Amino acid sequence: MEIKLTTSEIRTILQGCQYTLRLVGSSKDYRKIQSSEYFSTSNHVMLNDAFNILGEVVDAINEVEQVNPQGESKHGAGN
Repeated sequence: MEIKLTTSEIRTILQGCQYTLRLVGSSKDYRKIQSSEYFSTSNHVMLNDAFNILGEVVDAINEVEQVNPQGESKHGAGN
């Protein structure tokens, strides 16, 4: 089953995820967990990395829309 989303909906969802990550990252409890000597991820990424990556994806979508005003890639996602 394919989920059909407009470019605007995709952007809004990604920006909502960024906002949620910012909320989590700014919480006292999360900062306490992250500062623990036992906190580690397999590839050393932090919550802020995910926030930044989502921002880059949103920026890339905006660039595609500038080149292609219809906002839809002719080749589909990931190509």
